[in-house]
Amino acid sequence: MEVIARQIADETLGDRIIKVNHAGEHGAVNIYRAQLLASWWRKSDLKSALREFLEHEKRHRAIFEAELARRRRHRCRSYRLCGIGGFALGLITGSCGRASIAATTVAVESVVLRHLQAQVAVLSSLDLAAVSAIRSTYDDELAHYDRAAVESRAGLFWSKLLRPVVSWATEAVIWLGMRL
Repeated sequence: MEVIARQIADETLGDRIIKVNHAGEHGAVNIYRAQLLASWWRKSDLKSALREFLEHEKRHRAIFEAELARRRRHRCRSYRLCGIGGFALGLITGSCGRASIAATTVAVESVVLRHLQAQVAVLSSLDLAAVSAIRSTYDDELAHYDRAAVESRAGLFWSKLLRPVVSWATEAVIWLGMRL
């Protein structure tokens, strides 16, 4: 227990942020995996977009995983929680259709984009390697948001229902990850 406490105390803010971002990308990978699974019978254009987003999230997870390895840090304790929660969210929203998938992406990405911007602002004078890793994911996340925002306008019901719930859950997981 003392070794774990000492290791946590030795972590920098950049280390902690990289850990939480890595866990979050794992959650995103599982959201898209489950949405693909749940929407196997839907139009192929939806599936191709989900596959594209999934590949982006896998690449982002690998970027943060490589940065963790370079820093000799273990993954966040919330990693499994993000994976399980992401998969459950993906199955539910994927089963509900195109509008719920889009609303989920808009909700998650709006929180993620805000956090990435804040992380870059805080770390810009403290940890350039962390800033580089964060910036390397930003454009893809923004593209996911932009594409889903157009789609989610068609499904006002899902957008109104899911956006606050998913945004709150995303914020809660980030808050928890920063403290574990």
